[in-house]
Parts: sequence; structure tokens; C-alpha cells
Amino acid sequence: MRGLRERFPIFEHTTYANSCSQGALSVDVRRAYEEYLAGWDEHGAEWEHWVERAEAARAAFASLVSADPSEVAVTTSVSQAVSALVSALPLERGRAKIVISDLEFPTVGQIAHAQELRGAEVVHVLPEDDGTIPLERFAEAIDERTALVCCTAISYRTGYRLDVAEVARLARERGVLCLADSYQAAGAVPLDVGELGVDFLTAGTVKYLLASAGLAFMYVRSGLHEQLLPTQTGWFADEDVFRMDVSDYSPAHDARRFDSGTPPVPNIYAGLAGMGIVQEAGVEAIEAHVRGLVDELLAGLDELGATVVTPRGVGDHGPLVCVRSTDPEGLVAALRERAIVTSSRDQSVRISLHLYNTREDVERILAALGECRGLLA
Repeated sequence: MRGLRERFPIFEHTTYANSCSQGALSVDVRRAYEEYLAGWDEHGAEWEHWVERAEAARAAFASLVSADPSEVAVTTSVSQAVSALVSALPLERGRAKIVISDLEFPTVGQIAHAQELRGAEVVHVLPEDDGTIPLERFAEAIDERTALVCCTAISYRTGYRLDVAEVARLARERGVLCLADSYQAAGAVPLDVGELGVDFLTAGTVKYLLASAGLAFMYVRSGLHEQLLPTQTGWFADEDVFRMDVSDYSPAHDARRFDSGTPPVPNIYAGLAGMGIVQEAGVEAIEAHVRGLVDELLAGLDELGATVVTPRGVGDHGPLVCVRSTDPEGLVAALRERAIVTSSRDQSVRISLHLYNTREDVERILAALGECRGLLA
């Protein structure tokens, strides 16, 4: 992974440990933006090439999650994807319940509660005091009235890694659709939609896929394409994009029916570059590399007497570690003064490691936290 680190200039002067918010900028992504601008400057509207780039991004993400490209929608955000999905749920036909966990990103919860305007009932699955969610909690919440179960692969708030496959199994046994928001997992841990058994999986490129905001994807299981008819749509979701027919609604026959308007072309260039780095490194190798770093980080935090919010059981965490602080914003600022970039959520400082981080980074972070021990809870 050290060879890849050299492609991220920020490490020349900063210890970057904030991939849970934004992946570090690579020379590859910067070059991709320059390629987009150069083509625009030279040729003007390169629509045929831009559409091809969007299809290349669709295929790249499909490869990362072991799906077929026809099962992937290209969107500008997970918010757009989930909004299109719930717009296709026939909530008025008896299944009007949406189950979410309390560890979801606000997007999922806010969109779910917006469906209360359509008569939906939203049920929250609560975590235990240790941050884990027993599967029994999901089992109790899912019943014959449930239209959709939402879960998050890795929580942005705590770093907890949920057993998505088991949640999907519970939903499937009850004939209920299951959505896994995997934004904090894609590019950091292996995701195979077949093995997970989910009906939908969302992710985007701003975090561990190492690109920018403004590009996201949604896997939609092939057997559902014709069953779900979104009412939130756009011209790139049409069966024939360039027919330009204003007189009807003819959605694509595959997951592209969940696309929307003009694709985010600049972000697609960047997304392909970022996902290319992840594919080059290999997600399994990334996970193994980061697991070793996280183990060292956790051991050092224990020596400091820090309170780790992230559950510590086998398989309960990924690349994100949350550490309780008496003043999380103050601690983030103190670390930044020491050229270490982290972030905060709730009462914790978030430290997230990726393919470009090293043992030396972990040692610097631990040394800095030792100097700021008074801000640890």
C-alpha cells in the first residue's frame, strides 16, 4: 500500500485519518478532473463520451459489489437514490411500515419519515448500550405490514458494523424488501450483494471510494426492476434517453429506471479514478491492511485509558473508530494543530483509516492523543 500512498499529496505534510468524511485527494482524481475540463474545452459538449463514462462508472461499481451493471442505478447522492426507491413502494396497499435503525445516516431516516405524509409508519430499531443491535430487535420490528427494512453496513456515528446478511435474511423470510446503506463500507470492506442477500444497496464515492461528492450508486436486485415503478424520475431514467419524448413516462427496464436527470459528469470522471485505485489495491487487501492498523490503534487507545465507542467484538467494526471526548470539537482542533485530520460526531472523535495509512500514522495519532489526554472522556 505504500506505493499507493505516494499518489496522495496530503501525506507530505499531514496525517490524514478522516476517510469517513472525505477520502484524501489523489493525483489520479485531480488528473481526471483535468481530463474532463480539457475535453470540454476542446470539443464542447461531448455527450456521447460523457454517457459512455457514466456507463463505465455503472460497470465499475457493479464490479465492486459483484452485481451486473444492469442492476446499478447512477445517481448524484444516496438521498436521490433512496427517494426514488421509496417513491416506488406501494405504501397504500397494506404494507405501509418502514423499519430503520437508530444508527442510519439522516438521509434514510428523514426520507422514511417523509413517507408518513403518504400514510407510512416508521419504526426505529434501537441499539444496546454497547452500540450493537441484536438481530432480535429487527425480528421483532418486521411483520406482515412492513414494506421496507433499512440497515446500515457501518454506522457513521459509532463505527459499528452490522451483520447485514442476517438482517436481509430476516426480511426475506417475511417477504420484506431490504436496503443496506453501505456508504461507510464501500471501498473499505468486501461487499457481495449475492452473499448479503439484500434487495438494494447504496453507496457513493466521497469516502472510501476516494473521489468527490455528487456521485452515488444503488444496486437493485434484477427481479425487482419491473415490479417497482418510481414516481421520482428524470430523463436519464427513460427507456430511450435521447428520444426526448415529453408526452409519456417510459422508464428503463432495468435499474436505470432509478437514475434521474443529467448525470454528474465531472464527478463521474473523478469517481472512475477513485474506484480505479480501490480496484488496483483490491478491497480484500485493503480490509486486511486496515484491520491491522485498527488493531494497533485500539491497543494504543486502551493504554491511554480512552473510552472507545465503537463495539469491539469480532466482526463488529471496520475502518472507523470513535473515541469519546469531553470536548470533541476541541480535540479535533487540537489534533489539527498537530497536522492530524479527524472529525467528530455526537460526543466522539472519529478516526478512520484507509489504504494510504501506515503504522507511523497510527503512532502519530496516539502520541497526539496522549498530549491531549485531558480531552479524552
